[in-house]
Amino acid sequence: MSLLVRKNVTSWGTTLFVSLALLATSCAGQDDNASAGKESSPASATAHGYVEGAQEAAEQQSRLLLNDPETGDTRVLDLITGKVHDVSPTSGTSGLTTDGRFGYLHTESGTRVLDGGAWMVDHGDHVHYYRAAIRDAGRLPAGAGARIRSDAAVTAVTGEDGRAAVYRRAELEKGEAGSPRRLPGEPASAVVPYAEHLLTVMEDEDGSTKVVVLDREGKRVASPDAECEAPRGDAVTRRGVVFGCADGALLIREDDGGFAVERIPYGADVPAGERASHFSHRAGSDTLTAPAGDRAVWVLDVTERTWTRVRTGPVVSVNTAGEGSPLLVLQDDGALHGYDITTGKQLSRTKRLLTDVPDARADDTTGPAIEVDRSRAYLNDPAGSRVHEIDYNDNLRVARTLDLDMKPVLMVETGR
Repeated sequence: MSLLVRKNVTSWGTTLFVSLALLATSCAGQDDNASAGKESSPASATAHGYVEGAQEAAEQQSRLLLNDPETGDTRVLDLITGKVHDVSPTSGTSGLTTDGRFGYLHTESGTRVLDGGAWMVDHGDHVHYYRAAIRDAGRLPAGAGARIRSDAAVTAVTGEDGRAAVYRRAELEKGEAGSPRRLPGEPASAVVPYAEHLLTVMEDEDGSTKVVVLDREGKRVASPDAECEAPRGDAVTRRGVVFGCADGALLIREDDGGFAVERIPYGADVPAGERASHFSHRAGSDTLTAPAGDRAVWVLDVTERTWTRVRTGPVVSVNTAGEGSPLLVLQDDGALHGYDITTGKQLSRTKRLLTDVPDARADDTTGPAIEVDRSRAYLNDPAGSRVHEIDYNDNLRVARTLDLDMKPVLMVETGR
């Protein structure tokens, strides 16, 4: 099923588009002056993504943000230098999420925003990598359960109560949250910034939940006739935005000045407890993963518009780099297992890596995590006070074990 709807571009969106075009042009001059393999200060013609005090680097500047909810210990582990940065504590953390640069530490009283000091700007035909000082960037009033999604211009925060607000990204980059723009209505899913608009799922007049397209001011500019029953989980890919639904997923993508909506069904009725409820994937990849109950994994190939169910045994955490890479599954034996996504055959496994393995729960997003970038995967071992770096292209070889002075219960990777 494919639907096409036209979009309106607000003055804010138009200004953003022109600014991006001018900045992209200035990037070309900076690229010519950059020294391969060395960091350099940004040239006078600044590239998009630059903020004062940042340095441009020749490679991805990956960092891990780590937190122990019980003690409040919070660290930033620089994966390039191996240095561990101690930052102010946050206790009672119910979740830790990221948009590639900022870490969001969710608590009952609000969300702390931590600038990890590493990010990338993707212009399609080339990418810029930046590093800067690690610092706090204020607090957001939305607490535990808040869903936070960003693009280059705005950060959308959807509270557990369904109320949503939009913050200007430039304010967060300056180290403060700034004043939000409140959105009308109560979205049933996260509000996702995409293509100078905001995408979400909202309840219609007839009681059904359907995809809506909002402008940056929160005004509804399009309402595709695309229903998404029981929305859970979302992801931004190069092919568009994916929303998980009871019968599979919806893919919404920019298309010739409008938005095309396609349904990607499971192909069979799936019990509620075995549906994809949250997605994991490598940033920039079009291959999404999600637990399919407690003993299997869903793989959604957005390019091919297909779902594959891989039987794995008890699933604690899952991810993949996509594009021919193995499906990575942490199982209840404390080992990381690699599977062929197409055949479902197990290809490799590590020795036991986790000192203490939590019970497998398909809907749990606070246990050990598998973070994946272009060459490595990272697995946190809270009880062992360490993080394992895995070369997933070399039979899951443990490349490094990074010891810490705290329990990394929660972990996300930034610099992507």
